[in-house]
Amino acid sequence: MNGAQVLLKALEREGVEVIFGHPGGAIMPTYDALYDSPIRHILVRHEQGGVHAATAYARASGRVGVVMATSGPGALNLVTGLADAFMDSTPVVAITGNVPRALIGTDAFQEADVTGVTMPITKHNYLVQDVNDLPRVVKEAFHIASTGRPGPVLIDIPKDVQLSEFTGSMEVELDLPGYKPTLKGHPRQIERALDALEKAERPILMVGGGAQHAHAELLTFAEKTGLPVITTLMGLGAFPGNHPLWLGMPGMHGTVAANRAIHHADVILAVGLRFDDRVTGKVSRFAPHAHTIIHVDIDPAEIGKVVRTHIPIVGDSRLVLKEMLRGAKALRLAEWWRQLEEWRTRHPLTWRPKPHLQSQEVIRAFHEATGGHAIVTTGVGQHQMFAAQFFPVTRPRSFLTSGGLGTMGVGLPFAIGAQVARPHELVIDFDGDGSFQMTLQELATVVKYKLPVKVVILNNGYLGMVRQWQDLFHARRYSEVYLADSNPDFARLAEAYGIRGVRVERKEDLMKGVEAVLNADGPVVAEFKVYHEEGVFPMIPAGGAAEDMILEHPAERQEVEA
Repeated sequence: MNGAQVLLKALEREGVEVIFGHPGGAIMPTYDALYDSPIRHILVRHEQGGVHAATAYARASGRVGVVMATSGPGALNLVTGLADAFMDSTPVVAITGNVPRALIGTDAFQEADVTGVTMPITKHNYLVQDVNDLPRVVKEAFHIASTGRPGPVLIDIPKDVQLSEFTGSMEVELDLPGYKPTLKGHPRQIERALDALEKAERPILMVGGGAQHAHAELLTFAEKTGLPVITTLMGLGAFPGNHPLWLGMPGMHGTVAANRAIHHADVILAVGLRFDDRVTGKVSRFAPHAHTIIHVDIDPAEIGKVVRTHIPIVGDSRLVLKEMLRGAKALRLAEWWRQLEEWRTRHPLTWRPKPHLQSQEVIRAFHEATGGHAIVTTGVGQHQMFAAQFFPVTRPRSFLTSGGLGTMGVGLPFAIGAQVARPHELVIDFDGDGSFQMTLQELATVVKYKLPVKVVILNNGYLGMVRQWQDLFHARRYSEVYLADSNPDFARLAEAYGIRGVRVERKEDLMKGVEAVLNADGPVVAEFKVYHEEGVFPMIPAGGAAEDMILEHPAERQEVEA
């Protein structure tokens, strides 16, 4: 066997069934060997689309996503997606070809130092110099990517290594003495946490993406204790969005109830989140009444990094919650819940009716038509926040978006990866006219593999979130955000790919458009022309705190008061 064949055999041993990728000169030996492999390959139209699809595949399935690219520009096109996976703790293995070993460092054709470039945005990376190292490297890469705090790992393989004759053994043992993630929480710390919760008067449970795999234990723990639950953007779905204990999402565009609960809480149990700045706002004003913050995370570097932690628990969220369940008790929170219910009742997520079609009502219509039973992907922008607010998901791994990096364009490739991972489920990509155009070439991938994804473009003719900030904080000069004069006809664009296109411009045609999307057997691209001056509210300005929350656009409030 040569190195390329060994690589694929090693991938098969790791249970890899799908690779997303795009071929090129330096990875061609592996693509040639792929011809005889049972591994399915999904040909994307741009390497960035491939790494995003692999990310969504990993998040939707709970398995490691795999992407493959050639050297130089191909490998560098993975950078944004690797950074996205790194920020959102997603297990991805990226395999890149490189120029032959003798040419490394000579500025050869399509050469780039991809291991050097990606070192800050991968959990680990390898430049394979010996063909006999391939079985060990692949085994280590998958172990590192999927254990501890998950993250992307890159394997860079020179072309001549792929062609070299393999004389080693496929039977390798893991030997990573410096890598031993802590899985079980310290019993004394767990005991202290339970004691603090039992004494609390206004406790809350905050949940992040690190608890997606702990959804069953999380639900049981919350119901046993009666704790109010708040889920971050990455945590959406880890706890059912229709559960009476759920207060919504915290932070910049979170619910009033969630943000006020954090502000007034005396004890916070945070599980699998990193206290991102979009959640905390100004750190010195975050949770000012919390005398005890309990932070459960598998990555010890995250504990105490942003907010002061009084009871740190390093460990896997599922295993820690299992242990906490042993000593958990029903908490006496009647008075606290009366206050929470008041906030929740007085300040529900809603929108002011207008004669124009609005993003919120489009998303809510899809939610009602599907009963919330869909995998949702989004791009980044206003539509992303509207989807998080108005399409509450009830199952884990069913809301896929770019959290930490905020990568525009992920919606469509995320939908592809999710559909490949869960082929029998409905996948809806809520996208913006700006975000969608960053990766729309992946419609060709949708067609090639007959993926029945439903793309719902909320077209307001602007880079909406940028416009909202310019509207509120930058003197309304609206610099370089107008798209309507150059946007394509999205429905006709879809039809050019052989995909059904739907266009809805009038409010009275909303339900007809929703039905057309959901009743179609194959893929659909639906363009909904929505109000161009819409804003995502509530909103806490950057660097603000819960007391600074803007409940609605000032102009709308003045209009009502007048």
